[in-house]
Amino acid sequence: MKKILVDFNKAFESRVRLGIMSILMVNDEADFNTLKDLLNLSDGNLASHIKALEELKYVTVNKQFIGRKPNTNYSASKEGKKAFNAHLKSLENLIKSQTH
Repeated sequence: MKKILVDFNKAFESRVRLGIMSILMVNDEADFNTLKDLLNLSDGNLASHIKALEELKYVTVNKQFIGRKPNTNYSASKEGKKAFNAHLKSLENLIKSQTH
């Protein structure tokens, strides 16, 4: 069992972080409000989870202004994509091990 979960990543245990990374894996980028709406989160909840992923270098942040309004876009970093894919593979291996 330990070998099966070798790439299980605790950073993605949270359904919110799992959701953020899932969205960023299938989109080049997503802005704060899009993530907030898709995941049905408060500003503070999303911000804390994004910060955790950013500290792990799994998410890159691009802040800009559109007119006079701030706009923050997020994307999965190369390291984040690698970690997330390894996590998904670990989960797949766990599921496969339970069906044989």
